[in-house]
Amino acid sequence: MTDSAPIDRTFARLRTLAEARGLPEVEPSTTDGTPALTVSGVAFVHLLDAATAVLQCPWDQKVLLMEISPDIYFETDQYVGHDAMLIHLDRISDEELSLRLHDAWIFRAPKN
Repeated sequence: MTDSAPIDRTFARLRTLAEARGLPEVEPSTTDGTPALTVSGVAFVHLLDAATAVLQCPWDQKVLLMEISPDIYFETDQYVGHDAMLIHLDRISDEELSLRLHDAWIFRAPKN
């Protein structure tokens, strides 16, 4: 049996930051078998593992963030060409992660 405590703690961090931001209609879910946060049924962030999040974002923002902070933001071959980037969660502050969650929520939330 695997220990789910690290991934549960990491997901709790994401949920806490999303709640503190006041992001409406955020629901916990799963994507690819790992915890995710969704808006209107669409994931805007999910965990790859306890140390890495997959964040939805516009391609131009992704390129810029990976260029400015490659120690935090990166991609693997699987995410090249996609509107998603990976985040080293142990290298990002809560303040910055909160901002990224807000941006991802805006990117994926329905446009009314």
